[in-house]
Amino acid sequence: MLLGTHAPKLDEKGRVILPAKFRDELSGGLVMTRGQERCVVVFSARTFEELHERIRQAPMTSKRTRDYMRLFLSGASAEQPDKQNRVTIPQNLREYAGLERDLTVIGSGDRAEIWSTSAWETYYAETEEAFAENDEEVIPGIF
Repeated sequence: MLLGTHAPKLDEKGRVILPAKFRDELSGGLVMTRGQERCVVVFSARTFEELHERIRQAPMTSKRTRDYMRLFLSGASAEQPDKQNRVTIPQNLREYAGLERDLTVIGSGDRAEIWSTSAWETYYAETEEAFAENDEEVIPGIF
């Protein structure tokens, strides 16, 4: 499970060092793609394969489904961490998420998200109060 908030730096070659707590889960390969709120979402290769199998079950007659699949999968890139646990974030994904040197990497259970630090801080400031004050069920049967 990928958890926590980390603050690595993007190097001049577009690489980031994976947080130590994420390395075991992602050492066998990973897939990066576009995420909501303009972040880069990172799945282990195994988790992405399972997700892809579920996506394939979606009805192709739905335009919303086709649109989502096209954007989600066309931005996907399979990557392998190097011996220093660095992984290259493809240029198209760096541009999509507005990534520069300062990054925030968060664990979201079965995936990680890579954010521009300024975008994360804005997102967090906008959503944290609503999270703290929420008194309705958000995830049915859980919270």
